[in-house]
Amino acid sequence: MNVELIQYTPDPEKVVAAAARLCYSADPVPELMEKLTDEKIAGFVRKLNSMGHLSPFEHVSFQFSIDGVSRALSHQLVRHRIASYSQRSQRYVKEAGFEFVTPPSIRRNPEALVRFEKVMQTLQEEYQELLKVAPAEDARYVLPNACTTSLMATFNARSLLNFFEHRTCMRAQWEIRQMAEKMLQLVQEVAPNLFAEAGPTCVTQGVCHEGAMSCGRIKTLKNRTKE
Repeated sequence: MNVELIQYTPDPEKVVAAAARLCYSADPVPELMEKLTDEKIAGFVRKLNSMGHLSPFEHVSFQFSIDGVSRALSHQLVRHRIASYSQRSQRYVKEAGFEFVTPPSIRRNPEALVRFEKVMQTLQEEYQELLKVAPAEDARYVLPNACTTSLMATFNARSLLNFFEHRTCMRAQWEIRQMAEKMLQLVQEVAPNLFAEAGPTCVTQGVCHEGAMSCGRIKTLKNRTKE
């Protein structure tokens, strides 16, 4: 898996702070931008986060290049609808000799790994045979969820906070959680105040919404707090 932050709104925290300040000022945005010091910017962003006033966060966006992830992951990713996606097409790009993602649980099990790799090899061979007698858009029907893909994804900061809340949770599927953690690390490097409170609710709010399906992490965090 390779995840890169390829582009983002310049001075994202300053833009968010100016958008928030505009609501309570008669000054035009350029003047507001000039008056904002680093200290004021950080203060505004922290205050917005604490108040849950996140609409100004929608003015900044972050664009990611994502490679080497499975189609199983991409099917989950597009459930986050307030974002823009472009994905390599299996209709126009032939997947002969396709690479695939092997889940850790299968890697750890020698018997399961042999079976998994055998199935992948069979599918690769059958796909290549189908390409000889059928168009790629139809041959792709035999390709597995494990087949790797490449995507470009663009989120605004508010949508990213929602994404991180759900996908860095320990209940999230392992592959998309790994990708979300990489994305979070990247945006925290360029906008630390915007994403200072990003993460699962057990960490950021001290609550878990998973009910009976909770991973139990919230109890550990609460015990640490008491200690």
